Amino acid sequence: MNAHSSTEGNGVGTLYVVATPIGNLQDMTARAVSVLGRVPVVAAEDTRVSGGLLRHLGIRPRLIASHEHNEHAAAEKIVSILRNGEDVAVISDAGTPGVSDPGAVVVKAVLDAGLTVVPLPGPSAAIAAVSASGFQENSFRFVGFLPPKHGARTAAITLLKEDPALQIIYEAPHRILDCITDLRDVLGTEREVVICRELTKTFETIRRLPLGDAVEWVAGDSNQQRGEFVLVLAGYKAPEKTDDGLPEDAERMLGILLEELPVKQAVGLVMKITGLPRNALYQRALALKEQD
Repeated sequence: MNAHSSTEGNGVGTLYVVATPIGNLQDMTARAVSVLGRVPVVAAEDTRVSGGLLRHLGIRPRLIASHEHNEHAAAEKIVSILRNGEDVAVISDAGTPGVSDPGAVVVKAVLDAGLTVVPLPGPSAAIAAVSASGFQENSFRFVGFLPPKHGARTAAITLLKEDPALQIIYEAPHRILDCITDLRDVLGTEREVVICRELTKTFETIRRLPLGDAVEWVAGDSNQQRGEFVLVLAGYKAPEKTDDGLPEDAERMLGILLEELPVKQAVGLVMKITGLPRNALYQRALALKEQD
């Protein structure tokens, strides 16, 4: 496939958003190589990292830095370069720019300037992890990195607790055990997670298991606390309801409490725990008592 025409007859350049390998260099697409070999300017998250990739490909464009600390200034510079008729490719250290990596600020500035942006799809750790998860949900949410501190991280996880979509979470090696532990403590031991470590790299590991087992597995093997991680967390599934419309776990709780407590007290406790309406619980409690 040929690269997009740069000027389209109007004398301005095009911004190409180019995905690069997340590990295995053979994942570089032919189109990406073609565009990077043709554009005069490449905006890179880290010019040293990208310089190594470009040398590997035999490509030597002019490199400019565009990272989280200078992205607004870099965006202005890139818009100026495009208006002068030169094409620019923006790349991050690995994967797709703008997805938990710098790039979005530059793209927005170029779009706001009325100039052309062309995405070149390619490697993405998030999509790779979903494809290897085996989950069949039709939707997912890209969460990215959770907050690094326990309290904020727990609060963020709580917001995800009843989301039916898959959750895609990135995590660093020094926080992976704490992260999975907090996921277990907030979401329960049975929620499934797929742990993807070092995707496309030599020590790639993909494991699907309940959060309770995941904590034990990661804690028990220091090798599973090294490298870069993508977690694919199963979405929330509402508990199945009984014929009278109560969740099965609520009815089970009600039955246990009724063995030891009066109806009014048992109903009150279950209502506090579950938030279910008093009348529905009371009617079911009376029915359970009649069955005894």
